Amino acid sequence: MQESAIISSIAEEHALYQINNAPMREYPYAHIYVDNIFPEDFYLHLRENWPADSSLVCLGDTGRVPKGAYPERFIMPFSQSEVAKLDEKRKAFWLEFGNWFLGFRFMNSVIGKFESAVADRFGPAMLKNDYSAESLIVRDMTNYSIGPHTDAPHRLLSVLFYCPDDDSRAHLGTSIYVPNDPDFRCAGGPHYPHRKFTKVRTMEYRRNSMFAFIKNDYSFHGVDPIGSQAVGRDVLLYDIRVQQPAATPAVPPSGGAGIGLRILKQLFGRRQ
Repeated sequence: MQESAIISSIAEEHALYQINNAPMREYPYAHIYVDNIFPEDFYLHLRENWPADSSLVCLGDTGRVPKGAYPERFIMPFSQSEVAKLDEKRKAFWLEFGNWFLGFRFMNSVIGKFESAVADRFGPAMLKNDYSAESLIVRDMTNYSIGPHTDAPHRLLSVLFYCPDDDSRAHLGTSIYVPNDPDFRCAGGPHYPHRKFTKVRTMEYRRNSMFAFIKNDYSFHGVDPIGSQAVGRDVLLYDIRVQQPAATPAVPPSGGAGIGLRILKQLFGRRQ
């Protein structure tokens, strides 16, 4: 096995260990925050191979959002076709990384960590859903911000890998909010004014850390404006999406009684 493959394999096992042993925080919705998500040498390689600005495209020009939206967010899809456009050194790193990061095992492990929260959202119907993962390499520039929101209904889990060079801008992390009206819920989509919410905590933007959370109708989160300082915010986004069978309506939350991770893994195993 080549040295790069060995390093990547070690990074996978390290990340899975960190995720599966991280304490789950239930309030106001299920989330985890993990320090040292990757081995230090792997993280240094990641920073060395972060795509140049010329490889990133404004999100508003990608067709993913309305034209002109999010002018301060620049992205590169972490996909084989996009990675192939990078220079040879960067391409080699990201292709090796993607072999496991975009694979079934990693996705299944992240879902398994949030099994109880997934069951709360879907009940037994969670066994009939289809799940898929997508990743974006992101750089947010000065003045980028997002009002509190709960993400689109097709989102199951959002995972943010914070990738700065140091911890000097910890305040730039994504924040968790609760609505001032305790009964307010949102199925997903709209972004709301910060004044209508109370910030619970900012998940600090520290090097080699990870923030992951369940999507439901009260998983409000957002980003305060970066402000006038000339800074960028490098984040590796990893999203797990869910698609329910068209003929099967969503089942009201049931707490997931009787649904084991073993059954979930068996279901996923049949879909490899």
